[in-house]
Amino acid sequence: MTSMVETPRTYEIRTHGCQMNVHDSERLSGLLEDAGYLRAPRGADADVVVFNTCAVREKADNHLYGNLGQLASVKAVKSGMQIAVGGCLAQKDRDTIVKRAPWVDVVFGTHNIGHLPALLERARVQEEAQVEILESLEVFPSTLPTRRESAYAAWVSISVGCNNTCTFCIVPALRGKEKDRRTGDILAEVQALVAEGVVEVTLLGQNVNAYGQDIGDRQAFSKLLRACGEVEGLERVRFTSPHPKDFTDDVIAAMAETPNVMHQLHMPLQSGSDAVLRAMKRSYRQERYLGIIEKVRAAMPDAAISTDIIVGFPGETEEDFEQTMHVVREARFAQAFTFQYSKRPGTPAAEMEGQIPKEVVQERYVRLVALQEEISWEENKKQVGRTVEVLVAEGEGRKDQHTDRLSGRAPDSRLVHFTRPSEPVRPGDMVTVQLTYAAPHHLLAEGAPLAVRRTRAGDAWEKRQSEAAAKPAGVMLGLPGIGVPAPLPPSDAPACR
Repeated sequence: MTSMVETPRTYEIRTHGCQMNVHDSERLSGLLEDAGYLRAPRGADADVVVFNTCAVREKADNHLYGNLGQLASVKAVKSGMQIAVGGCLAQKDRDTIVKRAPWVDVVFGTHNIGHLPALLERARVQEEAQVEILESLEVFPSTLPTRRESAYAAWVSISVGCNNTCTFCIVPALRGKEKDRRTGDILAEVQALVAEGVVEVTLLGQNVNAYGQDIGDRQAFSKLLRACGEVEGLERVRFTSPHPKDFTDDVIAAMAETPNVMHQLHMPLQSGSDAVLRAMKRSYRQERYLGIIEKVRAAMPDAAISTDIIVGFPGETEEDFEQTMHVVREARFAQAFTFQYSKRPGTPAAEMEGQIPKEVVQERYVRLVALQEEISWEENKKQVGRTVEVLVAEGEGRKDQHTDRLSGRAPDSRLVHFTRPSEPVRPGDMVTVQLTYAAPHHLLAEGAPLAVRRTRAGDAWEKRQSEAAAKPAGVMLGLPGIGVPAPLPPSDAPACR
């Protein structure tokens, strides 16, 4: 039998939405590569295009169908091309996607991402669309193969789903009730990542600090943070996103007392008005929220705190909005992700009376952004003169090639652009710099770096580049078998917060 060179099928994943979706896309990449696919070169038309969708973002469905429409003409001339749609919008719309875009080959939900390779193969063999939406999780998704986007930093999912019932959010209906991973499994994944060269992990959950309720231990999250502090070689630990109702004093103590847990906190506010918080079904009030901020600052004066805020929720009065502005002034967030409220089909808020006119929402939004920009700039100016160690990042500085700078994150997650050192530096290495200039959204270190520390993470990044460059273009096979996925291994995601 004559051997032949077969070109592996290529894939592209287009991700929309929250950090959970980003991490799920890493798993989808791992699944496809485990099944023999290769990531498509930038700018090339892939053999398989996967949309990992979001149902929270404004006009998410219009965005999806616009992209699907553009791909229809590509698929018409590219033999064997397949299109798959997954994520929260797929979980919500189900059969609607194939009806509106009959050229889609696979629709899968949030609970069965591990089935994607098999669904693609089934659609190819049967020559008809495959729609598979499960109502509950079969296996915890962290047991699936994963292609990490970064060699030096990694998401680690500690729970999936959410038990809250916020009236503006549809995610609990799409991702299900909260399900926690076993602490031992989480730590085993962290240790495995560190062994591969990772120096920073971000613990991820839809409501990350509720971890433990599912296993009957309300202090499980603070214990997990402290346990991460015992992992040798792990330099930075972060988590996102906590809920104020579950933010307890033991978590603050763990953050303050565990050296590798960063003094950085993203805690969604959504509104500073008690009346609006009640309408949102957010089970805390302004006093409780500001009390948490006060305790965090007392324990960690250098903490950088960021938040999410929704402007123009149904029924929000000018007085309600001023209460939000008051909290922003008091909390002095390093950064705020601000959103204009818009209806999300399937949420209780979409049917509420008192929908705010668009022009009113816009005017309030502009005022809020202006206030937060002023505070962010003032808080960043306080950083000037400080010496910080920056974890060199890949792709954080869009102008780095033109300015001869590198970029990365300080321990408090502030973005720092710094002068390129004279010695070689890789993503994942650490560079110590003195901050010289502040802007609202970044800091500059314009002098020569004070020190460069080469790390295992930099080694891991360098190894990944070498392996990618050495990867063969094809595989020697006896018979054609394009697209046939390998068997899956044994089983082992703002956004809405």
